[in-house]
Amino acid sequence: MLDMFYGFECKLFQKVNRHFDKKLLNLFFRSITHLGGAKFTIISTLLLMLLSPRENRLIAISSAIALSASHIPVQIVKMMFPRKRPYLMIEKTKFPDNPLQDHSFPSGHTTAIFAVVIPYILFFPQLALALIPLGVCVGVSRIYLGLHYPSDVFAGGVLGSLTGMISFYILCF
Repeated sequence: MLDMFYGFECKLFQKVNRHFDKKLLNLFFRSITHLGGAKFTIISTLLLMLLSPRENRLIAISSAIALSASHIPVQIVKMMFPRKRPYLMIEKTKFPDNPLQDHSFPSGHTTAIFAVVIPYILFFPQLALALIPLGVCVGVSRIYLGLHYPSDVFAGGVLGSLTGMISFYILCF
């Protein structure tokens, strides 16, 4: 059963990664992937905490706490399940220069973007139309760039969303 799932996952990975050489997709995914990176998520949550109107500051704080808290389980899971990145395992994977060297499961970028956006979605549901596709695009970018399997991205999305929800409900209710 696990072999069947892994085979399906590898095929899905290859369907996304095979478009690596397309100029516009490359520009889009190489840019959007940074929205889930440490620099962007940390700076944006700090700026939102500082610049948000007083009535929304608790949401920004919730987002920052979710971001911080989400990376504890990410690191624990990466140690417990030391999965090699797909560019090391799947032949003909296309990937950028200087790829990541740590373990693949779960996706930290996807975890981060969902941890940051979920408190805002819960408080302002209308933002879901923009923020969920943004998070999904960050996740897909990780597959496109050859750095994560689809299940890494899915697990990161679930982990980030759960952390964002827990943080929001603890702080805002």
